[in-house]
Amino acid sequence: MSAYGSLLRTHGVARVIAAQLTARFPFGMLSLAYLLRVEHVAHSYGAAGLVLAASSIGQAIAGPLTSRWMGSWGMRPVLILTSIVAFASMSVIAFVIMPVWLYMAVGFVGGLAVPPVQPAVRTIYPKMVTSTQLTPLFSLDASAQELIWVVGPVITTFVATQIGTVQAICVALAFLLIGGTWFIASPELGRVRIPRSKRAFGTVLRRPSVIVATLTGFLLISGCAAVEAGVTSVFGNGSPNAGIVLAVFALGSLAGGLAFGHRPISPGTLWTRMLIVFIGLGLSVISTSFWWLCLTLLIAGAGIAPALAVMFGSVSATVKFSDTAEAYGWMGTGQLIGAALGSAAAGFLIDAHGGVGGLGVGAFAVLLGTVLPLFARRWLPDLRGRDASPIPDTEPVTIAS
Repeated sequence: MSAYGSLLRTHGVARVIAAQLTARFPFGMLSLAYLLRVEHVAHSYGAAGLVLAASSIGQAIAGPLTSRWMGSWGMRPVLILTSIVAFASMSVIAFVIMPVWLYMAVGFVGGLAVPPVQPAVRTIYPKMVTSTQLTPLFSLDASAQELIWVVGPVITTFVATQIGTVQAICVALAFLLIGGTWFIASPELGRVRIPRSKRAFGTVLRRPSVIVATLTGFLLISGCAAVEAGVTSVFGNGSPNAGIVLAVFALGSLAGGLAFGHRPISPGTLWTRMLIVFIGLGLSVISTSFWWLCLTLLIAGAGIAPALAVMFGSVSATVKFSDTAEAYGWMGTGQLIGAALGSAAAGFLIDAHGGVGGLGVGAFAVLLGTVLPLFARRWLPDLRGRDASPIPDTEPVTIAS
């Protein structure tokens, strides 16, 4: 824990972590908020799943593309443009009653406009701390990220079930406005310039570590999103128990990230941490009682943030600095698509089999996410005794004074 204390005392680190966390928070809320909103209007989880699928297609197109734009246009212009479009699309889905196909169209536009905050901040991190602090910083960031993917749906669940689905999206809008403004105004965005990559778009995907991290992140977050939908379905719209269970899920992830996320990374670390998540989710399908779900999701949560820390560190250590934003863009796209498609798949299974169907989707996704890095461990770096700094480019990187 002393490593984390030293990090937070480093100038600007705590502020940037808080700002980017707030700016990204809405996108951990929207999958479930959209699911509940469209289901409330169309009375079908399947229809809501189609809207999330349309949003995921937009995210797939935009994620690495907008990240790469930051090397050409600068971080602030890209973040401002995408934030404005995202705000508008979220407002339309919240306040306008439309046919499902129009919800799908607006969701697609909103997916295209997801602000590339994650690639921006992870590109900034190596310029804010020493090389020995970078791996603990990725771990701390991964723990904080779990607040987005797990606590975000907790807030959505409470607001949507106790107040209304429109208000749940409005809470996400408030986070986007406040967090986006705070992060865009951060001085670090003006001090670090992402160099223009000389390689063709998508070339970074030739790095096996990027492929493994992107696909594993997709499966992990897909599983989490499916579990969130399943838990919400189990307890219904009028019970606070769903929010409590998801809060326990979040606490497990936060505790696991802080306890294990900073430990040395070996090629076999990722699959063993994913195995913890699978054990918890696999046990969760046995019973949908409140206390059983609290116990099993606490176990599952303990592996989430540590697994994400391995993914971020592995990518950082194996790509050039000019390619880091695009690489993180692909990772972010994988995670966002996972959140949308996990909720969508869970929606169809919930319609057919109830809440246990959503839990089963989550367990199956994470099983695949455990097997993949197990068989691909030779493609992952061994970071024991070395730092996770990106590979330097062959030309100077401009840092404004």
